[in-house]
Amino acid sequence: MFLKFVDRGKEVAFLDRRYRDKDFDLIVIYGRRRIGKTELIKEFIKNKPHIYFLCDKKGTERNILRFKKKLSFFLDEPVIATNDLEEIFSYLLKKVKGKTVIVFDEFSYLVEKDKDVPSVFQVVVDELLSKKDLMLILCGSSVSMMILGALSYKSPLYGRKTGHVNLQELDFKYLYDVFPKKETKEIVDVYATLGGVPFYLEKFSPNKSVFENIDENIISKEGKLYEETDFLLKTELREPDVYKTIIEAVANGATKVVEIANRSGMKAGDIDKYLKTLIRLGILKKSIPVTEIRSKRSVYSVEDNFFDFWFRFCEPYKSDLEMGETKVVKEIIKKDFNSYVGKKFEKLISRYINVFLPDFQKTGKWWGYYREKDERKTAEIDIVGLNEKKKEICFVECKWQDNVNAEKTFSALKKKSELVIWNKDKRKEHYAIFARSFRKRIREENIRCYDLKDFERTIKKS
Repeated sequence: MFLKFVDRGKEVAFLDRRYRDKDFDLIVIYGRRRIGKTELIKEFIKNKPHIYFLCDKKGTERNILRFKKKLSFFLDEPVIATNDLEEIFSYLLKKVKGKTVIVFDEFSYLVEKDKDVPSVFQVVVDELLSKKDLMLILCGSSVSMMILGALSYKSPLYGRKTGHVNLQELDFKYLYDVFPKKETKEIVDVYATLGGVPFYLEKFSPNKSVFENIDENIISKEGKLYEETDFLLKTELREPDVYKTIIEAVANGATKVVEIANRSGMKAGDIDKYLKTLIRLGILKKSIPVTEIRSKRSVYSVEDNFFDFWFRFCEPYKSDLEMGETKVVKEIIKKDFNSYVGKKFEKLISRYINVFLPDFQKTGKWWGYYREKDERKTAEIDIVGLNEKKKEICFVECKWQDNVNAEKTFSALKKKSELVIWNKDKRKEHYAIFARSFRKRIREENIRCYDLKDFERTIKKS
């Protein structure tokens, strides 16, 4: 499926505003691989004078030679003899007329091969470009290299950039544009499997079920996404196998540092740096109960949906998949998929909760402990919203089920809410229940019920 350009209006508008300024701009665009950075740039530079240069991994000298040829074509001039980047840009500035956009895509490849590259670009910016009406865009997929090369305060380019775009996944509401014939339930299934990564979404046929697409693109050895997690981890990290073990542990229920370390065969004291790296890459997420500012009760979860799907359902059975034996994996996916999607539905509602409940500025998950008959038990509430100023609180339950009994769900939610001590004696309480559908709703002032039709209608307006 060819994925049309969607959901980047805010980013394009930002770049257009910077372009209209009569000053030099250095814009850094970064984000995980497959997220659509190059497509964003191509959409932005369309109908503007531009030089788009895609760096490769073959070193500074070869890239300068290729850039000179690109420059020669753009200016319709012979290839300049010098290999000095400062002299090349000086030559370019004498020739260009009007505001020009110069793009170095995969700039991180240059930094990876030559740590002096940021210093060279700093000189070019300071001595030549800073007072010119020109836009320089540095774009890269290796987050660590982009931090080293352009974003970190230790980088020579630090303080020179005039703007940056950290490109994120597509907003869920635009998946309706990607799959216009699918119902909301099916789109949530797709989102739970792939997240909002454009490269992944375009691999799924809109005319096939989610299970057919999973079979064809993910668990089949010939599938377009079969080696995706391996590729991304090997590209970004030095010890991919260690990181894979950690992600698999979290995807399969280990949420605390000690649990993750035990399942990974590591010492708890050694695992922290790996967890921090995975959080920085957007693969893992660290959370604390929403009612707390600091807490020792932090837990980890897999934030990237595709990584979560792969490491829960596929990586543990990789030897079977390598042999082409997919039957068992298919059965496991079908058996546990609804439960898995339920967690992602909760995450989806959490992302949109401010659209439904705009009065609650701080939102997140809550969990805590209580004792029952001398037994310690855990209680969780999917989403809790807090309004500190008004001392109001909202408790939210997400049910990935049809024909939900709202009264029964509310009763259980109300009981759990009594365990939350935040402003307990002076707060006003609200409740919300999200489900695929309801058998019967509750119609009371402080209780709201939303089914998938309500969800679709509301987020499309947002």
